[in-house]
Amino acid sequence: MRRPLAALAVLAGLAGLTGCAGSAADPEGESELRGAVLDTPYVVPPAPLTDTSGAAYSLTRDTDKPLTLVFFGYTKCPDICQVVMSSVASALTRLDEADRERVDVAFVTTDPARDTGPVLRDYLDRFDPGFIGLTADLDTVVDTGKPLAVAVERGERLPSGGYEVTHSTHVVGIGADDRASIVWTQGTSADDFASDIHQLLQK
Repeated sequence: MRRPLAALAVLAGLAGLTGCAGSAADPEGESELRGAVLDTPYVVPPAPLTDTSGAAYSLTRDTDKPLTLVFFGYTKCPDICQVVMSSVASALTRLDEADRERVDVAFVTTDPARDTGPVLRDYLDRFDPGFIGLTADLDTVVDTGKPLAVAVERGERLPSGGYEVTHSTHVVGIGADDRASIVWTQGTSADDFASDIHQLLQK
């Protein structure tokens, strides 16, 4: 996907990693988080979403585990979404059972007109049947993304008759306190995701 908006949104949202965020090392300097740790965490919005079974879901009320990774994308995304979701799925296979049970992954569609519950479920099952698929009307999706520095915009129509959706491509880590204090870029590897998840769950 060609997404100038995505790059701009991430840069604007993070305000330059050197200025308001950075890596976090442990006291002895033996390890550090690969994601960008935010000095001022994002406040997660309680917007009403719907999961793939049709049940109501909120990124505040229903994120009960110590860590929830959230990504905004869509099933017809030709490249980046699949790469990010594959990296996250692969990262979870690197965790031991105790860590795996304490983390959730939620995928919020940026294309609710085409991504119905069954479509989302089929797509996510290819990565991990435990992944949570979420949808809402487009205005709600946009409003949910804004506090998390996620920009969403329907792109131009393609020659095939379909269309691309321009959206930010970072993964947001939400803690049990309903604050998002870490984000990962689209290029984060499975190993780095796994290392960060393990460290965050030990805090």
